[in-house]
Amino acid sequence: MVAIKRLIRDRHAKRGSFQRQCLHAKSKLEDVWRRPRGGQSKQRKQKKAKGKIPSPGFAGPVAVRGFHPCGMKEALVMTVATLESLDAETTAIRIGGTVGMKKRMEIQEKALAGGFKVLNPKVIAAEEPEVDEDLEDEQVSDEEVKDDE
Repeated sequence: MVAIKRLIRDRHAKRGSFQRQCLHAKSKLEDVWRRPRGGQSKQRKQKKAKGKIPSPGFAGPVAVRGFHPCGMKEALVMTVATLESLDAETTAIRIGGTVGMKKRMEIQEKALAGGFKVLNPKVIAAEEPEVDEDLEDEQVSDEEVKDDE
């Protein structure tokens, strides 16, 4: 386990930072990597000063590919049945983005009961506290008194 943690830490140090071509020149562009496709593109031709392009040399160690930084294998879960085939000690789960709230809550409850680490949990919104009817009546009667005066 210690070796895996070390490899994950080293994997991050080895990776390059890849910037989209002309990111500095156009403010509307997002900092998300897109492959340069222009015929005369200096970045596509891999000129030194024009920025690095992702290549196999930047890949992490084979032993830790697909691992989350916490040191566990990451699995995408779309149904409750999928949880049964996974190991809670070595797998962290990520609930699919297209899963609805009702099904998400089922998956989340089963996962936490099974000892899984959920990487993208949703917090259930707390219900509004109930207001005593007696207090409301008192407030209304105070308002009525002010209106009468």
